[in-house]
Amino acid sequence: AAMRHLPYFCRGEVVKGFGRGSKELGIPTANFSEQVVESFPSDISTGIYYGWACVGNGDVHKMVLSIGWNPFYKNIKKSVETHIIHTFKEDFYGEILSIVIIGYIRPEKNFDSLEALISAIQEDIEEAKRQLDLPEHLKLKEDNFFHLPEGKIANNH
Repeated sequence: AAMRHLPYFCRGEVVKGFGRGSKELGIPTANFSEQVVESFPSDISTGIYYGWACVGNGDVHKMVLSIGWNPFYKNIKKSVETHIIHTFKEDFYGEILSIVIIGYIRPEKNFDSLEALISAIQEDIEEAKRQLDLPEHLKLKEDNFFHLPEGKIANNH
């Protein structure tokens, strides 16, 4: 069921999340608003995915994405968190994030420690990098979806 909806194209404003990604994990994530999260197919499997991401009209970068309740943190609300594999100089809250989810890495699971969680995320990032170098995945990096019309604030388009 994880793959049935892929590739999945999504766009929305970046909102403040729990503030854990950067501070606790050293792995910053961009969070979508609840409305965007609720617009995802209800039967899309929770877990870790990979794909392409673009902030505003910037460059398109590799990303890993978590969909789910983050068992380690026992969230009550489902979240969609994107880690863009790129170092940004500053936060981009309020910007439009466009993503294409291409593939599934693993289900979400709980971890015994923060270290174990961080190490799993690092492995996910390496797997995403490998997958996204494949020609069939590279071509989506060039998709017109990533070109926002000038001056257009994207609302689910």
